[in-house]
Amino acid sequence: MEKGKVYLVGAGPGDPKLITVYGVECIQKADVIAYDRLINKELLKYAKKDAILIFCGKLPGKHELIQEQINDLLVKHALNGKVVTRLKGGDPFVFGRGGEEAEVLARHAIPYEVVPGITSGIAAPAYAGIPVTHRDYATSFAIVTGHGRAEKGTDHINWSALAQGIDTIAFYMGIGNLPQICKNLIKNGKNTETPVAII
Repeated sequence: MEKGKVYLVGAGPGDPKLITVYGVECIQKADVIAYDRLINKELLKYAKKDAILIFCGKLPGKHELIQEQINDLLVKHALNGKVVTRLKGGDPFVFGRGGEEAEVLARHAIPYEVVPGITSGIAAPAYAGIPVTHRDYATSFAIVTGHGRAEKGTDHINWSALAQGIDTIAFYMGIGNLPQICKNLIKNGKNTETPVAII
């Protein structure tokens, strides 16, 4: 049997109109759609009537499927000749574990394609009227995880470089660690008068 193909699709930051045209096409042609909690469910209306829909949502501390199970189902369906669309919130390669999924697919020699999506670190500030770059105020921009690999007890963030070398910093998933994030930035030289938005 010929192998299928997997599309790692970014659904954008929530508004269903912000998915790319190609992203919608990938939903329309999929035999199997494995979708995350953060996608807008309206996007599933583009699915074929006989498409298999698999919820792969994750909440902090509560996962419907762990990442290894998601990887396995992508491989299983693709090896069975199916077209699989892995539908992820935002962009698949920005804290979406799309890179890990691509590695697994490559190890099994399964054809795959990445379909970028608008990431919330740019979209949310834009909707709030905040440009992440501006010629007069911010010539650099960074996207940073708001929580490290907690299960490993590690923090690989270069706080000094962030605090002193980046104008706009977007932290994802950081609300629970907000006091620690502020403390580390200030300790490493970020001005305490720096404007902040929590979106």
